[in-house]
Amino acid sequence: MEIATPHLLLREYRDEDWEDVLAYQSDPRYLRYYAWTGRTAPEVRTFLGQFLEQQREHPRTKYQLAITLLPDPRVVGSCGIRLSAPGAHEGEIGYEVAPRHWGRGFGTEAARAMVRFGFAELGLHRISSWCVADNLASARVLEKVGMRLEGRLRHKERYKGRWWDTLLYAILEDEWRVPSGPHQAPDA
Repeated sequence: MEIATPHLLLREYRDEDWEDVLAYQSDPRYLRYYAWTGRTAPEVRTFLGQFLEQQREHPRTKYQLAITLLPDPRVVGSCGIRLSAPGAHEGEIGYEVAPRHWGRGFGTEAARAMVRFGFAELGLHRISSWCVADNLASARVLEKVGMRLEGRLRHKERYKGRWWDTLLYAILEDEWRVPSGPHQAPDA
């Protein structure tokens, strides 16, 4: 499976992608909002192994794709959508981008493509996502793809010696279909 956008190619993971993923997941800026304090090669290979297994599921309920910058084949992030069960009407998206590529709109472009896939290809009614409340850049991505803030979950996550609030966002299929909304992108 591949999804092309103006600047990105979202594609299935391959075994050899682990080195690219380890490179960006080892960056302290990346680790700031994750429970991990560091990443090792075996951890990342196991992490990617989950995505490789999901590719073989039938029916498939999890689509986690590697983000590459066109035309460079190296992985610079990940974006995916997960359904709780086959035929579910709701999905949850998640994304990450290598810190060296932050601030260039790639997270928004990838998330927008995944929202489009969820509604247009999977026939979903609702797509949600969450982020750590302190991660303002991630919250902006969700807002740019047309998601609405539905709530703040106080002290939802605990790691790195503290409690973290999370923000819950969602968009409904009919909101996504509104012509020329801020979340609509040209057919990409």
